[in-house]
Amino acid sequence: MAMPTPSQPTSSQGASLGIPVLILKEGTQRTVGRDALRINIMAVRAISETLRTTLGPRGMDKMLVDTLGDVTITNDGATILDKIDVQHPSAKMLVQIAKAQDDEVGDGTKTCVILAGELLKEAEELLSKNIHPTIIVTGYKKALAEAIKYIYEMATPIDIDDEEILKNIAKTALTSKAVHGAREHLAEIAVKAAKQIVEERDGKKYVDIDNIQVIKKHGASILDTKLVYGVILDKEVLHPAMPKRVENAKIALLDAPLEIEKTEIDAEIRLTDPSQIRAFLEEEEKILKEMVEKISSVGANVVICQKGIDDVAQHFLAKKGILTVRRVKRSDMEKLARATGGRIVSDIDDLSPEDLGEAELVEERKIGDEKLVFVEGCKNPRSVSILVRAGLERMVDEAERALRDALSAVADVIMDGNIIAGGGAVEVELAKRLREYAPRVGGKEQLAIEAFANALEAIPRTLAENAGLDPIDILVELRAIHEKEDSKYYGINVFTGKAEDVMKLGVIEPASVKSNAIKAATEAACLILRIDDIIAASRLEKEEEEKEKEKKFGEEEEE
Repeated sequence: MAMPTPSQPTSSQGASLGIPVLILKEGTQRTVGRDALRINIMAVRAISETLRTTLGPRGMDKMLVDTLGDVTITNDGATILDKIDVQHPSAKMLVQIAKAQDDEVGDGTKTCVILAGELLKEAEELLSKNIHPTIIVTGYKKALAEAIKYIYEMATPIDIDDEEILKNIAKTALTSKAVHGAREHLAEIAVKAAKQIVEERDGKKYVDIDNIQVIKKHGASILDTKLVYGVILDKEVLHPAMPKRVENAKIALLDAPLEIEKTEIDAEIRLTDPSQIRAFLEEEEKILKEMVEKISSVGANVVICQKGIDDVAQHFLAKKGILTVRRVKRSDMEKLARATGGRIVSDIDDLSPEDLGEAELVEERKIGDEKLVFVEGCKNPRSVSILVRAGLERMVDEAERALRDALSAVADVIMDGNIIAGGGAVEVELAKRLREYAPRVGGKEQLAIEAFANALEAIPRTLAENAGLDPIDILVELRAIHEKEDSKYYGINVFTGKAEDVMKLGVIEPASVKSNAIKAATEAACLILRIDDIIAASRLEKEEEEKEKEKKFGEEEEE
């Protein structure tokens, strides 16, 4: 920012002399006050409106085409936001907040984005009444604190051994997806997989869904998707002479190459006699044979190696009848260690029988047109795999996204232990309670709390709109029902178009997903409401800077 030098006139002198004082560089755009707010609100609302039509079981899908022409068809909020190329900085902030929501709880991104858009829409009306943004932000934060308190008052604690409730949670997460027809089957897989990897940490339940491996292969029905109590390796058996199936497998997990390592420095060996070459090769062979003998002596009949394996070592392993897979990813090695109870060994000399993992079966199978190695039947695996099948490649991708959401929802409820009703029931109840709370706060903040309540009702309203129902009729009916006692779980049944007790219908969500979505949406809205000045550097300048950097980089490479 160029400030005036002492020789330049000050702003008051400059104004009186009619000389402009340049503070910002030429080409810089600056938007101040209400205009800045209005532009930011418009950008966020545009993103919110994009996702709005995808909410709920009757939501529509989006077709996203990238610069290379690759097509993605989905109604998963996180995927849509990830794939669209957003330019406006405020819209980018919303995308980042939605991504944080997805990383934190794995679901609820659409709720978060739609709510943020509605909060800003309501704030715009308050701004037009000359209510200062700071007062709106304070009101929203009070409403948020009260809403989170109410959510946990309304929530019902559950027993995580109640598989029926966990299945309903998974089914609720899957209902709005394209895999709706197979949701019973997928929900069952999600519950079994999540329960298998539960850990106790400091007396609390913890589920890391990264320990669930998802392998996608198209060419069959979604109902052929299956859970494997072990690990699936997207590799094939190394040598044709090796067995393709090993029962009661004793698995050596190696992080060391079965080959003669080359020296770090280039060395030259002068040989004067052909017999010396033979001795040299025989010595290499002897070293490799000793490595294989060591593996065989500890009782291993399966070797899974992260590094390379020499052709000679492959020959010796095949002679010993050891099934071998090489160049396995580090993440898969860690999953294998968790599933089989083995230990990853970095030095073959250290390998002992205690390091071996166990599995009932290791087998190479042809799935579609590819070969995969299945390590299954592990006793008490801490890592499991899901083989996702579907007819189309796009459908396999959508099935994987749906399954991730279901797994996240089940994991959240196992860790949090509290459930609430879906179908817009919570939002209507929260709106009612916030309207009762607002007069106790009083002043202009009361208006902001009431605006927050109105924004929450956008969720049931959108659910009704997407199902082709009259949102006003539905909302009036829901408000009337929620005035009665014991009606907090009444929401919309989008299939019948009536207000019903959605908890009895099995439309259940984890309390943590809902509270996180409302927190993230409020945070996004407050962040944008506090911006009153946008100073954007000139595009031309940015392009010149980038060209300069590229030129510099090119010169450094030449040197």
